[in-house]
Amino acid sequence: MQSGQVNRQRTASIILAGGCFWGLQAFLRRLPGVLETEAGYANSLVPAPTYEQVCSQRTHAVEAVKVVYDPDILTLRQLLDAYFAVIDPTAVNRQGNDTGTNYRTGIYYSDPADLPVIQTAVKTEERRYVHPLATEVLPLKNYYPAEGYHQDYLEVHPGGYCHISPVLIHGFRLKSPEELAKEDGNGQ
Repeated sequence: MQSGQVNRQRTASIILAGGCFWGLQAFLRRLPGVLETEAGYANSLVPAPTYEQVCSQRTHAVEAVKVVYDPDILTLRQLLDAYFAVIDPTAVNRQGNDTGTNYRTGIYYSDPADLPVIQTAVKTEERRYVHPLATEVLPLKNYYPAEGYHQDYLEVHPGGYCHISPVLIHGFRLKSPEELAKEDGNGQ
């Protein structure tokens, strides 16, 4: 950027939990419009918990991914649709082979204006299942970055364990805002 120019790119962020953060981060970082992802711990009772503390399940923290995105390229509704495509939202404290409260699913927001969009996405997702959704929707209380060795783990260790199918990680197709509006019952 040349001196005097202003970067006018808008950004938004949200924290998503979907089991082990390695696979979720690998998936989300490939979506068009995602600017940054970071593995971390959300809504912990303990300040700046370590991975070992989180795995003990005594912190009530959840493994999560902070997503910073450009809402002019990727809408929050599209991001949530992609998120729901790679998790089992009916599983309680489990995704894939990982079990424990730290592997629960959740959407943690900082901007109250995001809540209606989140509620619409959840309502649409609920219609796809017989069982109730177990995915938390809560305001973000706190977020702490995970240790460096967790960041972009599957990029560094491509053979690492992941509960999300590599096909989804590498070949997911975003739905258009119009397609999602029809699914939500807001389209013609």
